Amino acid sequence: MDRGCVLITGCSSGIGWACAERLHQQGWQVMATARTEQDLTRMAAKGWHTHRLDVRDSQSINRLVEHVHETFGQLDAVVNNAGFGMPGAIEDLSRTAMREQFEVNLFGALELTNALMPLLFKSVRGRIVHVSSLVGRMSLPFMGIYSASKFALEAIADAQRVELSATDVEVVLVEPGPIQTHFSSTCAKEGEQFLVTGKSRFRELYAQYFMQRKSGGMAEDRFRLPPDAVAQKVEQALLSRRPKARYKVTWPTYVADFMTRFLPDRIRDHLVKRAVVKRYGSARTS
Repeated sequence: MDRGCVLITGCSSGIGWACAERLHQQGWQVMATARTEQDLTRMAAKGWHTHRLDVRDSQSINRLVEHVHETFGQLDAVVNNAGFGMPGAIEDLSRTAMREQFEVNLFGALELTNALMPLLFKSVRGRIVHVSSLVGRMSLPFMGIYSASKFALEAIADAQRVELSATDVEVVLVEPGPIQTHFSSTCAKEGEQFLVTGKSRFRELYAQYFMQRKSGGMAEDRFRLPPDAVAQKVEQALLSRRPKARYKVTWPTYVADFMTRFLPDRIRDHLVKRAVVKRYGSARTS
């Protein structure tokens, strides 16, 4: 059964791979994207349409859009899944590190979506699915810029949903929370490689923080679900006649949403600070 055509970004592993696999099995024509030829070869072996995409590069985006026109001539959905996280306290992140996260998590996704809009308008059931995060609802320390990029994505999706309300294109946010992917360990490796920690008042904390991210010792690790749990929500968003504005995936995402909506800022800050101090200790300036 041909359910339509869907483009998914960031399919080399994790959530993107699970989405491509599930939707392909359910009869969708899948255009799966990744940055490396090795990943594209693995993906093509699954029977998916593939194309190289670096969402930081406008020319790469334009080449992909041309390829979608030539291959499908139409498009029913885009799933903006590609993401990048660089951990670190706000005071320790360079402008380049901040910009990189916004380029991947926000600007690239929006540029691609805008370029695909003429094709989505032709569909009688167009869908734009933005893969956000738990931290798109509740900002957490040492992931503040990543949180900011996801907060911005949520804000734009809310505006976009109303702007497109007179069309057949629906806008959906999927908020995963902790998922069994390489994202956490990749964040730690990025931090170890690029974060300048020598003079940071958090330098001792970083060593433990990165180790726990790589070893699965984070508090949220006990709640992780497989990537297919996200893929199921994406599929639900694509098939529903009246999709929800937001689909939460894991239990911590529901908790974060509750804390953000109903707890005073002081209480929420106190709970998060207590958890950080208990795990890593204090980092007061002298």
